[in-house]
Amino acid sequence: MGKIEAVVFDLDGVITDTAHYHYLAWKDLAEDLGIFIDEKFNENLKGISRMDSLELILKEGNRQEDFTSEEKEELAAKKNSHYCELLKQLTPKDILPGVQELLTAIKAEGIPIGLASVSKNAMTVLNALNLVEEFHYCADAAKIANSKPDPEIFLTACEGLDATPSMSIGIEDASAGVQAIKAAGMFAVGVGESLDEADYLLKDTSELVWELIKVSFANRKNRE
Repeated sequence: MGKIEAVVFDLDGVITDTAHYHYLAWKDLAEDLGIFIDEKFNENLKGISRMDSLELILKEGNRQEDFTSEEKEELAAKKNSHYCELLKQLTPKDILPGVQELLTAIKAEGIPIGLASVSKNAMTVLNALNLVEEFHYCADAAKIANSKPDPEIFLTACEGLDATPSMSIGIEDASAGVQAIKAAGMFAVGVGESLDEADYLLKDTSELVWELIKVSFANRKNRE
């Protein structure tokens, strides 16, 4: 088995829990439009782009035909403005359990680390967490044409890290993200429930132990 060439992280729900901030901002916007969404519905929004999230919310309220493209852009911008205000509450204390230790262990082996987040606020979040220097390459969500589960963002991250996808690991907490990792030909680490398609499934980030991830990766490679 060859050496692991890269590890690519999702952001929301893997490195920090900004998913709740997204939910609060979307819920506020939806209520303004007379649409009710709850945290169960919010699971559908994880890992997909801002505009795709808006379309799902509008569809939920049967209002997808009520707005022009320009008006939809304005609605998405309004949500993002609210979300950015909520992000000001973030500090390094909000890094999820096990993540800093995992980053340190990967870095100690000289393995490049990437970020594959569809959030256009990813750098704002990393700055707030003091994690910018941990990442060798961050895929620019603004330049990604296709949302997860399309593999584009993970393939872009691997390319940016000069890594072979089949020798790289992706870490995700959303079904669309795990599907994107698998479609890219990478080894998928899933964090959370209902991610049965993942190659290695963990209950939460506290179980992100580098030595165990490497063993699982090696075992899969040996079976191929």
